[in-house]
Amino acid sequence: MKRRIVITGLGIVSPIGIGQEQFWDSLRNGRSGVGRLSFFDVTEYPCKIDAEVKGFEPEKYIDRKTIKRMDRFTQFAIAAADMAIRDAELNKEGVHKDRVGVIVGSGIGGLSTIEEEHDVLRQRGARRVSPFLIPRLISNIGPGEIAIHWGFTGPNYAVSSACATSNHAIGDALRLLRYGDADAIVAGGTEAAITQLGFAGFCSARTLSTRNDAPEKASRPFDKDRDGFVMGEGAGVVVLETLEHAQGRGARIYAELAGYGATDDAYHITAPNPEATAAVKAMQTAIKDAEIRPEDVQYINAHGTSTILNDKTETKALKMVFGDHAKKLAISSTKSMTGHLLGAAGAAELIATVLCIQNKLVHPTINYETPDPECDLDYVPNKARPMEVQYALSNSLGFGGHNAVLLIKRYAA
Repeated sequence: MKRRIVITGLGIVSPIGIGQEQFWDSLRNGRSGVGRLSFFDVTEYPCKIDAEVKGFEPEKYIDRKTIKRMDRFTQFAIAAADMAIRDAELNKEGVHKDRVGVIVGSGIGGLSTIEEEHDVLRQRGARRVSPFLIPRLISNIGPGEIAIHWGFTGPNYAVSSACATSNHAIGDALRLLRYGDADAIVAGGTEAAITQLGFAGFCSARTLSTRNDAPEKASRPFDKDRDGFVMGEGAGVVVLETLEHAQGRGARIYAELAGYGATDDAYHITAPNPEATAAVKAMQTAIKDAEIRPEDVQYINAHGTSTILNDKTETKALKMVFGDHAKKLAISSTKSMTGHLLGAAGAAELIATVLCIQNKLVHPTINYETPDPECDLDYVPNKARPMEVQYALSNSLGFGGHNAVLLIKRYAA
């Protein structure tokens, strides 16, 4: 028999709130976190908007000396992990730290550190480059720092698969727990890549929305007038445990992580395969892994990026997986409010899904105003919907053709 794996802690740093209470309040009220980019001058950029984390105070989670040696993406990871670990009470006596792992990924890593230190190299010479350059920029430093901070010596590594990063990290954690390699794993993703170079790259690729005159309306998944995604930042981290371990220490259980599927399109570096066959297979695998039928699924937290290609391809994939049942699914895109958190997106959206299940309320896809004939399912437009969800899928579909799907189940003892 497969070990049952449950979610016992949630930690979130996002453009619509830090901590699950703020995050959920924004989700249920359809509040956008998109605004004019404030980190640098955007005069020469075609896109001038983003979804930034506001009011983040790293001092609440990290001592001042340590902050200086960390890139922003690592600070986010530490903060989200701190929230999740305390929420799960994994910091209490009796938890065997050698049986606790950390798998937290990043799609890009310390891009701001690379830019800053490259300027130092060119302007002041090689001897002035920081000795912390490498540990600040490498994408695996997040889980390393979390382990050092909490003393967790179980399996520890990072995953990097663009927008599918978090779901891969959480899916890997699920399997390691089933194999018995750990009792609990802190898992998720983090990203802070809104830098001059990173932003210029996405602008040049023409993937970003240029609805600069109405930032809060720019991220509009599945809407006919969508014109690209909005770049965001943040971190999402969850605590996963075997059911036996969680019950043994009397932990509160949010939901059960019941299934995982992962594939690759093997088609194009950025565009999804229009036939959607690999995305279909990832969803089917997650459903099979959970040992349920497609018609048992009631809610989809879609990848829903607000790009022309993604949204119609994901819609097509849902129809292929669910057939006539696709019309009965409630589907929403968290990115309509948060923007695209890249490597952190999947974990943030898993947390959103868990909160929807917990609160018996499905959050909306905001800015859905003009129906698209190619996107003709129920996207829970603009207003949250009371709904008791038993089974939900959370999709992540990344550059490179990566597809990673999680299946979440309402917990029942």
